Amino acid sequence: MTARKPYPSDVQDEEWDFVAPYLSLLPLDAAQREHSLREVFNALRWLVRSGAPWRMLPHDFPPWYTVYQQTQRWIKAGCFESIAHDLRSLLRLAAGREPAPTATILDSRTIQSTPESGARAGYDGAKRRKGSKVHAAVDTLGQLLALHVTPANEQDRDQVAQLAKSVQEATNLNVEIAYVDQGYTGEAAAEQAQDFCMELMVVKHTEAKKGFVLLPRRWVVERSFAWAARFRRLARDYERMAQTLAGLHYVAFVCLMLSKTMSIFGFSS
Repeated sequence: MTARKPYPSDVQDEEWDFVAPYLSLLPLDAAQREHSLREVFNALRWLVRSGAPWRMLPHDFPPWYTVYQQTQRWIKAGCFESIAHDLRSLLRLAAGREPAPTATILDSRTIQSTPESGARAGYDGAKRRKGSKVHAAVDTLGQLLALHVTPANEQDRDQVAQLAKSVQEATNLNVEIAYVDQGYTGEAAAEQAQDFCMELMVVKHTEAKKGFVLLPRRWVVERSFAWAARFRRLARDYERMAQTLAGLHYVAFVCLMLSKTMSIFGFSS
């Protein structure tokens, strides 16, 4: 444990015991390691939760460039995807489900660009916003299955193939149905899903509605986006690279799933 005063975002002992094997690209006591790997992870969790720039990390954490470089190594190695995969299986088992889902929900959200991300931004005419689109697939419990980032002008229906491929890789070809909204209509989108042994099921708005209507299945992914929005670094697209924005979304979901897993299995402090 660190001698500094703890932050609310710090990883708990039981949580660290779970994630350390995934994050240890080198042995924890490697001679070239200058800073505690746990403190680097704590710094990353603080940054994603608080929304601060990399260079404004508090001085009681490792240097910002150390945290940034290690984060890029973790993202490129797929560490957070691996953690999310195993946590999702545990949470499904705890809920009385099979480890791999048979259904998924696809959707996207548009995030406002900033000067850092503006060079790769696009304009979303429906949302009237310039920025990036985060395309996500979740299981019926709302746990993340797959995610990638495009400019905001990219159509949702054009992302079906990439999401379906990632979902089937994560579930060993177990998903049969994908629930989507009307942005995924059309033969091309359906064919993309079928190429990966998946059927698109469009959940349409009711013809006449007043106020808020809870649409079957689709509310699950909207709730997942709401969970991610609680992490202030994800409120806007502050990243120069799309893969960093995608990676930080995985970090946020890992934090959420870790806390839930520890609570369910009785390790919550």
